[in-house]
Amino acid sequence: MAEKNTEARWYVAHTYSGYENKVKMDLEKTIDNRGLQDVILEVSVPMQPVIEVKNGVEKKTDKKMFPGYVLVNMVMNDETWYVVRNTRGVTGFVGPGSKPVPLSEEEILTLGYRKSEVLVDFAEGDTVSVVSGAWKDTVGVITEINDQKKTVTINVEMFGRDTPVELSYGEVQKLR
Repeated sequence: MAEKNTEARWYVAHTYSGYENKVKMDLEKTIDNRGLQDVILEVSVPMQPVIEVKNGVEKKTDKKMFPGYVLVNMVMNDETWYVVRNTRGVTGFVGPGSKPVPLSEEEILTLGYRKSEVLVDFAEGDTVSVVSGAWKDTVGVITEINDQKKTVTINVEMFGRDTPVELSYGEVQKLR
């Protein structure tokens, strides 16, 4: 699987305006249904925080950076092209003719996407302490690490039995 991930690049799919989130949800559902997680790694609708002032009241909202576009991190092949291109609401890929052009590394960095993975100092079987959130100060053993979602699953004792709890990387710290 790691070998295929090195081939993955970011592509831009054009959508009907206002359908970006629907396309993202439909595409993620198709990825799960067809088991394409190793070739279509991520679907993103880039957002940026904006402060709107209405009737003298400031309100923080997220606005789409590129209305009418969805970013897809994937290995381009006939199957992935077909899946994305035939998702309801997608009108095509950005690129000349029918040939999608991947974003350059500079463009990806400008958007705030990093190609490098987050490095963590823990592994499955390690004992960790929860440092924030609802499970703060709980100690558990890591049973699973999900690099794509950037989460760990730990077992915590609840009502006398081990219960799996999913937490983000930032919520746990390895016990020394």
